[in-house]
Amino acid sequence: MFAKTRETEIALGPVIQAGMEACKAADCSAKLFIFHTSLPIAEAPGKLTNRDDRKLLGTEKEKTILSPQSNFYTTLGQECVAASCSVDIYLMPNSYIDVATISEVCRMTGGQLHKYSYFQADTDSERFLQDLQNNVKKPIVFDAIMRLRTSTGIRATDFWGNIYMSNTTDVELASLDSDKTINVEIKHDDKLNEQDGAFIQAALLYTSVSGQRRLRIHNLSFNCCSQMADLFRNCELDVLVNVLSKKALKDVLHISPKDIREKLMATCSQILACYRKNCATPSSAGQLILPECMKLLPLYSNCVIKSDALQGAQDVSIDDRSYLMHLVNSMDVVSSNCFFYPRLLPVHDLDPDSKTMPDPIRCSMERFHEDGVYLLDNGLSLFLWLGHNVNSQWVHDVFGVQSLAQIDIDKSELLELENGTSHRLRNLVQMIREERQRHMKLSIVRQRDKLEPWFGHFLVEDKGFNGTASYVDYLCHIHKEIRALLS
Repeated sequence: MFAKTRETEIALGPVIQAGMEACKAADCSAKLFIFHTSLPIAEAPGKLTNRDDRKLLGTEKEKTILSPQSNFYTTLGQECVAASCSVDIYLMPNSYIDVATISEVCRMTGGQLHKYSYFQADTDSERFLQDLQNNVKKPIVFDAIMRLRTSTGIRATDFWGNIYMSNTTDVELASLDSDKTINVEIKHDDKLNEQDGAFIQAALLYTSVSGQRRLRIHNLSFNCCSQMADLFRNCELDVLVNVLSKKALKDVLHISPKDIREKLMATCSQILACYRKNCATPSSAGQLILPECMKLLPLYSNCVIKSDALQGAQDVSIDDRSYLMHLVNSMDVVSSNCFFYPRLLPVHDLDPDSKTMPDPIRCSMERFHEDGVYLLDNGLSLFLWLGHNVNSQWVHDVFGVQSLAQIDIDKSELLELENGTSHRLRNLVQMIREERQRHMKLSIVRQRDKLEPWFGHFLVEDKGFNGTASYVDYLCHIHKEIRALLS
């Protein structure tokens, strides 16, 4: 149809509008799959201008480039929700594409956003096809409305996630699947009875794929306590970190990066100072005392501050930053836990006969050995780090070459070689990929190669190369803040 066209400019808005109108005409719910490559600059609805200015990241003005440049795609998303039409976008850009603006239509409709920068068929096609296959096969419902009801004394005050709310009570989604997460903040604003407890009901009205209108209801009962020690004993740290990260992302569009970091540090300090003041046994002021279930709160809060979704470093592009913000905004607890503190596995001494996951080690270069091999997983990417003195037999068993220098690091898949080491490592990589919602591309990193500094960026207990604090330094700072609050 377009074989002889001379038009080179791209349009995106009318494509989504056409899909939505087709959905309306058919009088049914639908999911649109959009495959898009470059900034839509054609004279058409949804036209965007290039505002790529990486120097603004980390400054007071970063919110101007991380916010949508117009409300066209936000409004279009609202219209799609009304038509029960969700939008999934697969981006394959070679340059700036303005994810902050385009992603709005996915965010509003409960759709998914995938990004494959500098897409190459030989290295990225497997990831793209797996993501598309998983998306098509995933159980899904349409035209969903969720409402939360609470017992006396508590009420829902805030909601986070890739959702649309036309009022203060109803969460609307054009589609919903098992990978979506919605966070709700419940405020305690009246007296609660320890004997009666507190109750929450989440009611979800939706249309199944077969066209049936259904109602799913979850009822939760919570214990109430009058002692602060009981409260701290029952805190769930991973959920707290998930919520703190989404609160911080919401602040990105309103306050400066410095204020966001200080707000997170203040929250961490106040929580731990409250425990020290109300629950801990009297001890020296110079001693750092942490609640058992929150011993890692300083570590995780530092990881949130250092993450690419929040940290305003110029080594991450504006589009990548916006993309990660979009992902984190709907991450479940398991995914956010791994994203902020990656899992690091030693794989140089795997037992070929074992089928279990090796024990993870702490994310610090101090744990590495030059004769070791380590697999890092953050839920979005996989890295295989090879030490300078790794055993040559291991290299031959896994890569089929005699030395480290002969390994083709541009390959994103391991060779299928007939030996125990190769089988075990490939099975481990497959096991990890099956745990995650998205197919993770494998990158090979040799010690002292040009890619190693980027790999070190994920070793979150170390000092960041953009000046962010190591875990030890951050812990000392939090300790000072706690002492200041108590004095």
